[in-house]
Amino acid sequence: MYDMKNLSRLKKLDEKAPDAMKAFWAFDKAAFAAGALDARQKQLIAVAVALTTQCPYCIEVHTKAARDAGADDAQLAETAVVAAAIRAGGAITHATHLLHD
Repeated sequence: MYDMKNLSRLKKLDEKAPDAMKAFWAFDKAAFAAGALDARQKQLIAVAVALTTQCPYCIEVHTKAARDAGADDAQLAETAVVAAAIRAGGAITHATHLLHD
């Protein structure tokens, strides 16, 4: 199911839902525009979220963008560990619902 070639089908979404997709692309562009965080930082955040949501397309796209923005292997590795800790932390904190006084 996962094939980067599938991303070319996004053009069909642009055609079939032009208003919503224009809004999406504008939002995406604004979210990744330089601001308080630089491009590298934003892409590392995107990699962490992609790892947590387990979207292979996002993992590939944002890892490349992070590298293009200057991220190195050590930064990507730390990003992966933080993402893993947050995902595991969710399971741990939700476990409190299992335990009763």
